Amino acid sequence: MATAPEPSVDELDRQSARLEAESRKLRAEAEKLSAEQYKLVAEQYKLEAERFKLERDKTLSPWLLLAQGLIGGAALLGSALALLKYLGA
Repeated sequence: MATAPEPSVDELDRQSARLEAESRKLRAEAEKLSAEQYKLVAEQYKLEAERFKLERDKTLSPWLLLAQGLIGGAALLGSALALLKYLGA
């Protein structure tokens, strides 16, 4: 059975340097992906808040329209009565 020759110190240093460089590269990639994930989660929260706002507006809009109509009708009635009182007096 043949045994493999032991690698030299220089060869081990080169392998160690290569592995360290690869490790740094992988850590940088992991940090980049983590930052991207953070951005996506923030965007998700933003869109969810916007969805809640739109649902709330959809629920309230008929009531707001009714209230505005009543206020407008009361204003027209009040102005008509004031005009009649002014012309009749």
